Amino acid sequence: MIPYGKHSISILDVFRVAKQMYFSSLTQGPKIKEFEELVAKYVGAKYAVAVSSGTAGLHLALMALELPIDSEVITTPISFVASSNAAIYNNLKPKFLDIDPETLSISNKLVIEEIEKNRKVSAVIPVHFAGFATDISDIWRISNTKKIKIVEDAAHALGAKYPSGESVGCCKYSDATVFSLHPVKTITSGEGGIITTNSEDLYKKLCSLRTHGINQSSKYENTLLSKTLDNTNLWYYEMKWLGFHYRMTEIQAVLGISQLKKINKFVKKRRKLSKFYLKALNNCNPLSVYPDIDSIENSACHLLILRINFAKLNISKNNFMLELRKRKIGSQVHYKPIPLNPYYSTLGYDVDSLPEAMAYYHQALSIPLFPKLTMRKAKKITTTINKMCINYENKF
Repeated sequence: MIPYGKHSISILDVFRVAKQMYFSSLTQGPKIKEFEELVAKYVGAKYAVAVSSGTAGLHLALMALELPIDSEVITTPISFVASSNAAIYNNLKPKFLDIDPETLSISNKLVIEEIEKNRKVSAVIPVHFAGFATDISDIWRISNTKKIKIVEDAAHALGAKYPSGESVGCCKYSDATVFSLHPVKTITSGEGGIITTNSEDLYKKLCSLRTHGINQSSKYENTLLSKTLDNTNLWYYEMKWLGFHYRMTEIQAVLGISQLKKINKFVKKRRKLSKFYLKALNNCNPLSVYPDIDSIENSACHLLILRINFAKLNISKNNFMLELRKRKIGSQVHYKPIPLNPYYSTLGYDVDSLPEAMAYYHQALSIPLFPKLTMRKAKKITTTINKMCINYENKF
């Protein structure tokens, strides 16, 4: 079976992790800091904070911004549930706006209109969907005038660049950016995430919140308990906020460092495969491929998404996926609109105002894309899909 996504671990990655496990610390050591500094340098941000997952990163980023309770956070319905769940974790209300059918990311036009008319909005979480950087410069400009915060969900986009050329994660257009290090992402640390920011205050608070809200410096509030004469007590610490145990381990950091050395190679292979898919499937009806070929050079190419008119083929999406599976080709759907989940339905959310998201959902299908995918297997995938589309179209 060819999976839709897969990690790319080398023997050298394994050796470095094994060496760390046998000879060095397993948690709260220097490798985490090293990894953070390397990521910050790679994306062009001042600071980076490693955490246990991308979801944890979104949770803490919103928490550290101290947004008003029950205020609204604009985000896209086409994303993993973590994007909006993070708002709810912080007693905030997700506000879903429809997608742009061309970019598949949230419609900038709708975001700006909502910010202009809705005083309840305190933040925006744009999602760099499928590894393609959405241009959020206009959103950033208007958000600044209204003191609205921006946290970029860049789970798919480590290695991507904005149309203006800066790396996603530099935080030129946001207060913070959050990456995922899940095994199917650009690089992996097993599980894990990382937050980048240019704010020193936000950085310090994030470092504390990921470790139970414990003060990370020697400037303690209780001078009586923290010192004996003029010396700081060696055992002393203070919990300043109600934080969480969202730390990354040294083992994960070492794997992340090892993977980061290969990120350019990984992204280059993803782009090569994406270009091949676009050319090989370009004339297949009734099917279109996201993205367009001109946008690939700035993308991390996390996903390759087909939009298939299943009704025209007279086959359901599920049966199409089952037919691919019979031919040992995995596929997936990214994503079901978040408001369709039962939890969100019970909160009163629906998809009535999301026609583009629903149209996309009915057609979307992700096919295999990962660095270790060979061109021979990629050719098998495109040949199979082309034949299936022709056969089903001619059948009816």
